[in-house]
Amino acid sequence: MKNPLHAAAASNDANEIRRLAGEGLPLDSRDGRGRTPLLVATYLNNIEAAETLIALGADINARDDRRDSPFLYAAAEGRPEILEMTLAAGADLRSTNRYGGNALIPACHHEHPDCVRILLRTDIDIDHVNDLGWTALLETVILGDGSEGYQEIARMLMEAGADASIADPDGVTPLAHAERRGFTEMVAIIARQTDG
Repeated sequence: MKNPLHAAAASNDANEIRRLAGEGLPLDSRDGRGRTPLLVATYLNNIEAAETLIALGADINARDDRRDSPFLYAAAEGRPEILEMTLAAGADLRSTNRYGGNALIPACHHEHPDCVRILLRTDIDIDHVNDLGWTALLETVILGDGSEGYQEIARMLMEAGADASIADPDGVTPLAHAERRGFTEMVAIIARQTDG
């Protein structure tokens, strides 16, 4: 039988979460997809439910059947408030998603500058290479569209010390990818930091 905590998390009902937890229902119970109530709240960006569950001691690193955790999902899908909460509660910065990427890589890929900014204040590995052989900077260029959001992310990465010399498995650097795609602003951002 499904844990009522999942339903309370889905409806963002903090009072019900506290009541159910007080009755002894396990905070980190799993649904059919391996999701905890906190991960359900994170999926739906239910901030009050997430805050309540974290305050009660829910596991911010618990994985579902897709290897998502509240921490990783919040970063990847642009949930900055929940991301901040998971970090304050001790999120595992070394954890990786199903593509072998740390939280920073999908935050860059999905154009979430707020989450990138938050993560860059931590000790997360800015030059982590995922299973595709890509860093956060490479994903920003390869999977982005060169728009202002991606330019902002590239600028933050470069200012934080990202290594622009790390190439993809074919030996193509972020700068070369930006040049090939005609991302003139991105080229300037990467080249300026590289030359400087």
